Amino acid sequence: MNDKVQYRVMTIDDYEKVYNLWMSCKNMGFNNLDDSKEGIERFLKRNPKTSFVAEESERIVGIILSGHDGRRGYIYHMSVAEDYRKQGIAKNLLKKSLDALKEEGINKVALLVFNKNDIGNSFWESQGFTIRNDVSYRNMALTDMIRIDT
Repeated sequence: MNDKVQYRVMTIDDYEKVYNLWMSCKNMGFNNLDDSKEGIERFLKRNPKTSFVAEESERIVGIILSGHDGRRGYIYHMSVAEDYRKQGIAKNLLKKSLDALKEEGINKVALLVFNKNDIGNSFWESQGFTIRNDVSYRNMALTDMIRIDT
């Protein structure tokens, strides 16, 4: 465990560093609208207490973007810098996020992970997130957007 890493709620001022971290992580998916600075700012205004960053010496080394719709919590993006992995940062970020969601009365959390993301799938399974085979995830874009897969 790295005692120098500090955890705090994400703010829009973190966006550039967070975006750079996201782009450095493999097998994740983003888009030019929801994950733009404006999109993240809108998200953080709606969910101001549920997303967290891990920071060391002003470098953001981890991020969890999570929120809720009043009924269900969602984890949208979780990333840890490659040189900071295996230090408990992802687990700490997840705990902070889940605790914040519980404080807001949320009882269930969902997330999506690309099938090709072996590291991510292994982590989520180790944390108790199960695969549901009884549902189909469906999606419809209301606006044209550009996918950004890392």
